[in-house]
Amino acid sequence: MWMQTRRLGKDLTVSAVGLGCMGFSHAYGAPTEEKEAVRMIRLAAEMGYTFFDTAEVYGTPEDPHVNERLVGEALEPCRNHVVIASKFGLGFDRESGVFPYPLLPDARPETIRKSVEGSLRRLRTDHIDLYFQHRIDPKVSPEEVAGVMADLIKEGKITHWGISETDEEYLRRAHAVCPVTAVENRYSMMARHYESLFPVLEELGVGLVAFSPMANGFLTGRYGKGEKFDARYDYRASMPQFTDAAVEQNQKLLELLNRMAEEKEATPAQISLAWMICKKPWIVPIPGTRREERMRENAGAAEVCLTPTEVRVLDDALDSMEMSAVFGGTPVKKAV
Repeated sequence: MWMQTRRLGKDLTVSAVGLGCMGFSHAYGAPTEEKEAVRMIRLAAEMGYTFFDTAEVYGTPEDPHVNERLVGEALEPCRNHVVIASKFGLGFDRESGVFPYPLLPDARPETIRKSVEGSLRRLRTDHIDLYFQHRIDPKVSPEEVAGVMADLIKEGKITHWGISETDEEYLRRAHAVCPVTAVENRYSMMARHYESLFPVLEELGVGLVAFSPMANGFLTGRYGKGEKFDARYDYRASMPQFTDAAVEQNQKLLELLNRMAEEKEATPAQISLAWMICKKPWIVPIPGTRREERMRENAGAAEVCLTPTEVRVLDDALDSMEMSAVFGGTPVKKAV
């Protein structure tokens, strides 16, 4: 199969929809059995996905790095035909007694060096195509991080780099030292605060990799009142958009998606992805799923065409719509 492609930054070509691989190992229920996870990731490549997103911390308390290992095993046979993104600079405070675990940023050069070697080994590759700083570390300047990235590119260990959950100042300072290919930020119809960054991305020629593009699955329209999630493994158990009150509060949003889906002979999930794909040519959503039919459905979003007028109509409706709170990310521990 084949999927439309688009370009991140100057020259990184990826499928118009990528696969977020985190959910196979982390945050969305008990981990998928490893052979099944490998099978599903390979199946995605056969479907036309060429962009796969992982991180060194997408794992379990018993095996914190398992997700990279699964991605590496799955994609080894087709490594030359896919783009692998991974991330450095973040750990989980598993001793905190709080769930989701608070995040611990660490972007010291020596930590980055150790991280990239471990990721290369687990991913079974000699280079990482897109290496993201997972979260900003207030103790390390963007210039210092970017300097390490420039060195890793010279050494051939990475070919492009990016920053996750960045702001304008950090991005500009880092980009001035070593050009940034993409930012990876939370973005969906329910989380649009990063749209203020769009003019800067266009100015600098930086792409946007959109994670949680369906608000952690809520925008699929498949979750109603009374949903139960395993609080031990599934972050959705504590996400505000899945409460019964939120389901009621978000009915107008779901009705909007259903109406547009009917007009386009698509699904609500496809509309929520097509909305951002059709908004800018440099936005690439990376929804995650563990189910083959959902993977095919998400890939099909790249074929749904929304005109600029239709995108604008959706934006205007979202601007004036009351919505529930939506999960905004796990807290990052402040430096002491």
